Amino acid sequence: MSDHIQSASHSETAPAKTPKRAALSSWIGSALEYYDFAVYGTAAALVLNHLFFPADTSPGVAILAAMGTVGVAYVVRPLGALIMGPLGDRYGRKFVLMLCLFLIGASTFAVGCLPTYDQVGYLAPALLVLCRVIQGLSASGEQSSAISVSLEHADEHRRSFTSSWTLHGTQFGTLLATAVFIPFTLLLSEDALMSWGWRVPFWLSAAVVLVAFMIRRGLEEPPAFRENKEAIAGAPSPLTLTLRYHKAAIARVAVCAMINSVNVVFTVWSLSFATNIVGLDRSTMLLVPVVANVVALVAIPLSGMLADRIGRRPVFIMGAIGGGLAMNGYLGAIYSGNWTTIFLMGIVMSGLLYSMGNAVWPAFYAEMFPTSVRVTGLALGTQIGFAVSGGFVPVIASALAGEQGDQWLKVAIFVGVTCLVSAGVALTAKETKSLSLDEIDTLHTARGEAADLAKAGIAPTRTSITNNNGTNIDKAKEYQL
Repeated sequence: MSDHIQSASHSETAPAKTPKRAALSSWIGSALEYYDFAVYGTAAALVLNHLFFPADTSPGVAILAAMGTVGVAYVVRPLGALIMGPLGDRYGRKFVLMLCLFLIGASTFAVGCLPTYDQVGYLAPALLVLCRVIQGLSASGEQSSAISVSLEHADEHRRSFTSSWTLHGTQFGTLLATAVFIPFTLLLSEDALMSWGWRVPFWLSAAVVLVAFMIRRGLEEPPAFRENKEAIAGAPSPLTLTLRYHKAAIARVAVCAMINSVNVVFTVWSLSFATNIVGLDRSTMLLVPVVANVVALVAIPLSGMLADRIGRRPVFIMGAIGGGLAMNGYLGAIYSGNWTTIFLMGIVMSGLLYSMGNAVWPAFYAEMFPTSVRVTGLALGTQIGFAVSGGFVPVIASALAGEQGDQWLKVAIFVGVTCLVSAGVALTAKETKSLSLDEIDTLHTARGEAADLAKAGIAPTRTSITNNNGTNIDKAKEYQL
């Protein structure tokens, strides 16, 4: 690892940062990733339970099976992190971004081409699961690499704001996926929707892949990685270093990432609950996440700017606690059938409160790891958390709601408690807003890791650095070739 302080002469020749291009590249990839995930979640809640499972299956069981296929992509994401994370740290963030781009796009397009249960029987859900597995494996590397590249290209005092555009892309992708389904549910007959209409949103992902490729092909690797790459060539693998020295950070990120349960229940389970159990209008219900996500498009960059001013932890904790507790009001509004309250609580819960945590976590989590293992550590931590929240929360929510599917209060309590635990664990993390990436590298480099790197031929030095607040940070191990 080369976690050394750059000299003045070296910094003059260091590769330039391109924060705007990096943010745009991360934004478009995240938009594609979450368009794919959201379009699948919406389809699973509305049509896939009817098309890919036997017709004599009870509604509750069919919904549970459809939610299970939603969860499959999340469950395999930790495996994808084990593969894609080390590739991102060893061979480059851009390499993984391009690889994942085509894997996600191809698997999503393929879903739109699949035969239904009536056509091929149980082969239909099997192929559906296979496509979801490929989505999950590739998505785990996409997001962690996108966040890392935007963070490492960002100006030091705007890292949270710049990396927040990655999550801005996820909200846009979610918004686009939901919005795409609305005209199909409004204008098409039930037969047309079930026969071919549901396929079109999956095919549209090809256009996003093309745009993302055009943007990403000109992206350069961030300076922090390029300077670090040669230094770690002879060091142990990023996966070895991460698992050996950064297990606590992985666990912390995994628990914090459970705030994703708010988004999963909001975009997937509550939609099924509202349309299949309460009997609310499908098209109107689809407008709720659309409106909330429009608000989120404004709230996310503002929250990122706030985190650069007051810190990552306080903004994240406010978002986690607020979003989790607001779930009670949102699900209660759905059960009562009050559209005004449904839209209001959807905006407050998802558009404002959840978006605060959502905007900040890219910088908050990524800064828990040094540059040499950032993609690996970030991928493992987030994907474990997302596997639990995305993979099991829809199923847990369906089970908690009972056989009739109307026990919404249990679901709300579950989400609230989950978010409170995430907020509590976030308190144990170090605040890094006032540190440079070099200082963060030193702060998070373990002594044992330093010894392993020294064996690889990287010689240690010892320095002391002062951060923006005048606090003296003893850099226990510093490395130069």
